[in-house]
Amino acid sequence: MSKVKIIKRSGEEVDFDQSKIANAIRKANESVDKLHQLNEYQIEAVAENVAMQVKAAPHAVNVEDIQDLVETGVMAMRGYEVAQKYVRYRYKRELARKSNTTDNEILALLDNINEEVTQENSNKNPVINSTQRDYMAGEVSKDLTRRILLPEEIVRAHEQGIIHFHDSDYYAQREHNCDLINLEDMLMNGTVISETMIEQPHSFHTACNVTTQIVAQVASNQYGGQSFTLAHLAPFVDISRKRIKQSVIEERLEAGEALNEEVINRITERRLRIEVERGIQTIQYQLITLMTCNGQAPFVTVFMYLDEVPEGQTRDDLALIIQEVLKQRIKGVKNEKGVWITPAFPKLIYVLDEDNITEGSKYWDLTVLAAQCTAKRMVPDYISAKVMRELKKGEVYPCMGCRSFLTVEDSQLKEDGTHKFYGRFNQGVVTINLVDVACSSEGDMDKFWEILEERLELCHRGLRCRHERLLGTVSDVAPILWQHGALARLKKGETIDALLYNGYSTISLGYAGLYEMCVRMTGKSHTDPEAKNFALAVMQRLNDKCAEWKAAEHISYSVYGTPMESTTYKFAKCLQKRFGIIPGVTDKNYVTNSYHVHVTEPIDAFSKLKFEAEFQRLSPGGAISYVEVPNMQNNIPAVLTVMQFIYDNIMYAELNTKSDFCEVCGYDGEIQIVEDEYGKLIWECPNCGNKDQDRMFVARRTCGYIGTQFWNQGRTQEIRDRVLHL
Repeated sequence: MSKVKIIKRSGEEVDFDQSKIANAIRKANESVDKLHQLNEYQIEAVAENVAMQVKAAPHAVNVEDIQDLVETGVMAMRGYEVAQKYVRYRYKRELARKSNTTDNEILALLDNINEEVTQENSNKNPVINSTQRDYMAGEVSKDLTRRILLPEEIVRAHEQGIIHFHDSDYYAQREHNCDLINLEDMLMNGTVISETMIEQPHSFHTACNVTTQIVAQVASNQYGGQSFTLAHLAPFVDISRKRIKQSVIEERLEAGEALNEEVINRITERRLRIEVERGIQTIQYQLITLMTCNGQAPFVTVFMYLDEVPEGQTRDDLALIIQEVLKQRIKGVKNEKGVWITPAFPKLIYVLDEDNITEGSKYWDLTVLAAQCTAKRMVPDYISAKVMRELKKGEVYPCMGCRSFLTVEDSQLKEDGTHKFYGRFNQGVVTINLVDVACSSEGDMDKFWEILEERLELCHRGLRCRHERLLGTVSDVAPILWQHGALARLKKGETIDALLYNGYSTISLGYAGLYEMCVRMTGKSHTDPEAKNFALAVMQRLNDKCAEWKAAEHISYSVYGTPMESTTYKFAKCLQKRFGIIPGVTDKNYVTNSYHVHVTEPIDAFSKLKFEAEFQRLSPGGAISYVEVPNMQNNIPAVLTVMQFIYDNIMYAELNTKSDFCEVCGYDGEIQIVEDEYGKLIWECPNCGNKDQDRMFVARRTCGYIGTQFWNQGRTQEIRDRVLHL
């Protein structure tokens, strides 16, 4: 029989020990007079009953859950005085913990036994010092946030999984979530890095080098994703072209050779391609190998949109850059063993438009290359310029990181009449657990809408906390962001307050579990016509509330499809604790991301994308859809067909493929998820049986971006349960 695991307060998973239950009851029993004591048979009976309940639980039970069961069991034996002593002991221990809530958590993560923390981010290696320093600081920030910085009602709702107050490990510091770097301003007008003036680069390669330094600095001063566009690098190709051409002319004059224009241009273009290759290689390798102060490579997205620059030489130069990015990503990077693998970053986004979406269009060959890259390395993801223009007032622009989109604000217009996006940012996220709203209402529709209203106001108060935490922040705390062009050009000592209002930045109302909400309230998936309208009505209510708050406060609230990397497991555990196991609702160790079709639901790729497009429209603050596909490297026409469907039907979507490697036997197929003797999900090579995570490479799309450092049990179960859509 497999052993049962429980979760200690430190996050460490340990074997359940029934004898500890009996011993705890005995200690409380000995502290009351003999008349009111339990006998040994009663003590053992309580311990046995608790053990049975723990073993029957569908998930690893927390220490607090077990103590609740002990109290109930002792009371059932009419040991009221014993139960009272036990409760008092728990209370004293709780007070002691509140006086210092961080010690055990920090010690546990240093020993790599706090799974909840060390598997929180699938792109952070929890073993290395820089990551542990970040986690240590995060635990202190969480402690301060819980005890001092947040209202008790927000903390309580967060701990119960009613809402999720994101990134409390960075909340103590006044940091924001994600942004679009104004790379054009920084490169063209110069910037300052570590108190050193960086002037306009005089070559493409130098511009690429400066870009990686900017990205690293930005990543060290925020906690979310960032994006930059290759369009801002495109003008430097021609700067290099002119410099190289002049050099070629001088060389030929010095050698006494004829100044044949055709020959000069041919040599110039050949050397230019070499420089572009070196420049993109600099971006790829530096971004992968850079380690920011939060213990991971910069979480950065590279945007590839041809029509973002004028037609002609600049657009052709941008196409050359994009081509080189795709070629190098297809190749991959070598790991420490010398094996070509799929890097997690930078994330790539390729925009589909009229000049690249049909065979015979000018840049069709570039789109074919993008399809080959997706089939091999899971990127790029795709934005439909056609659909985005419909939804975003004619604008096409990147998300901030993996999915968070700025809203189109008429208050943010540039001189040419287009809307400003680069230099804007997101203040933070609070997510509502829609499944909990449904379960709390017990299927009663009137009660559901009442509870939803209450919970949305709770999220609103949480979002106000995020906003007010940033108020008063002086630009000096992050000069690269606020003073030197990444987000603004403020003066020293000036606060960022003006950037928190009137559309310059957004703040996000996240949501999770639309599918499970529908099952609890209607008995059906939201793909069923009878449940779909209810799901859309809920989404509309979220948007209406954001509009109401925005009108009253001049803060740009927006609805955001939460990625839910670690939160999916937390919400699932909280739901099981509060409501037990409800088939189709709380019977998994994960909750479905945002509006997505449930990972186990059979549906073809085209129907899924078409269906989810209706919900993506109601997530103006960000969302991404995906289809799960098999190995497509030998079926590029099918990939192109999906891409063309994306162009016509949905704003933002991706294809999830597999990219694994076993270092023991060299197997490069799909690494499988299996259960170990304890019932825990682990990864195993189907070829040689290798289960050592340190000797395999696994890359999976987690929630908009690629994860390579493995996942918590909830997310691992979700990955295992995914069905193919193609």
